[in-house]
Amino acid sequence: MRAEFPERLAFLFQPKRYKVAWGGRGSAKSWSIARALLIIAAQKTKRILCAREFQNSIQDSVHKLLAEQIKLLGMEDQYVVQKTTIVHRVTGSEFIFYGLRHNIDSLKSMEGIDIAWVEEAHTVSGSSWDKLIPTIRKAGSEIWVSFNPELETDETYKRFVLDPPTESIVEKINWRDNPWLSDELRQEKDDLKAKDVDAYLNVWEGNCRQWLDAAVYANELRDMEAQDRFCSVPYRVGLPVSVFCDLGYADFTSLWFVQKVGMNYHVIDFYQDQFQFWPHYLKLLQSKQYYYDRIWLPHDGDKKDVSQVERDRTVDGQTRAAGYRVERVPDISVAAGINAVRTIFPALFFDKTNCAEGINQIRRYRYSIRNAGSAEQSHSREPVHDDASHAADALRYLAVGFKEGAKERKSKLPPPRTSSVSGMSQGWMG
Repeated sequence: MRAEFPERLAFLFQPKRYKVAWGGRGSAKSWSIARALLIIAAQKTKRILCAREFQNSIQDSVHKLLAEQIKLLGMEDQYVVQKTTIVHRVTGSEFIFYGLRHNIDSLKSMEGIDIAWVEEAHTVSGSSWDKLIPTIRKAGSEIWVSFNPELETDETYKRFVLDPPTESIVEKINWRDNPWLSDELRQEKDDLKAKDVDAYLNVWEGNCRQWLDAAVYANELRDMEAQDRFCSVPYRVGLPVSVFCDLGYADFTSLWFVQKVGMNYHVIDFYQDQFQFWPHYLKLLQSKQYYYDRIWLPHDGDKKDVSQVERDRTVDGQTRAAGYRVERVPDISVAAGINAVRTIFPALFFDKTNCAEGINQIRRYRYSIRNAGSAEQSHSREPVHDDASHAADALRYLAVGFKEGAKERKSKLPPPRTSSVSGMSQGWMG
């Protein structure tokens, strides 16, 4: 058997704890890693974890890519391609496939992983890396990482490119490093370069974007960075914390923790998770040991929880029963909520450590694009509903909730006193 690889990826066969291949499209990164792993697994028994941040089904994994490479390498007689695994007939090497976000706890108990390949790693969160890396603990084990970068603030880019760990090989590889680049891909590359140089630099040259196309809060985030409002924002003991929640189950539940300090809003913490019932988040609130003002739920916070334990109780009811004050954000349009966020953005300060994941989601919150890639391409005014939208929804509730709170406080002010002589309103001096 003869297998060819781009010269820049020869390091895949060198022993190293971390092997990182990153860059633009058309570089044959994934293609080369798949065949390198198949060759290694055919020589010695290996247990290989193929992971990505989200994998709802086996179709979302690199299972198909590995099966295709088995055929291209002429190794059909060596491998058994099963529905959810791939096994070598002689060495017993096994490829298994997992989504990190949903299965990280079960992975922590998994023993004997020799190589973990994390594909499309630009989407992997800091919490997933923090849990995965100690799991790959077998002597001589390796972690392979492949991705096309998006933002410099992405956790994977910061962790493996800007500040790579010891015992790592990090290689940027692009289309020009691939001697087998097809004419079709070459034409696609040239067309994008002629139309949108910034997109070309990201997609084909592997440069990070400053902002994603059609990012909803691009201007506000630029101003925030220029004014150094991504900074250290410590919790002020004794000052109440308001929590703004976007609820989900299969979708994320996202929580922003905010203190009102003078005319500013100090966003001190962020948390999100999925496939967790509401009691999980109530325990989280308790563990933070903040002094809470109110828990703000969406307008439909009176819906029933889906958990078996609490299925007859609403999220609102559970929260009140736990001793928290609850408010529900008025049901307003997404556009109106976005406008509300824009009005308070100049007063927002985010803790750059505790809120890192939430900030990254806000950077990714974007409008959908009509007729993408065509001469008629344009931005709609409807935001994309994806993983970034839940943190963004909770931020909208933050803006609307504080606005409602201000209206409530104003309504409770005493009426101005009037003079018994003239009937004119008196000033502060009476």
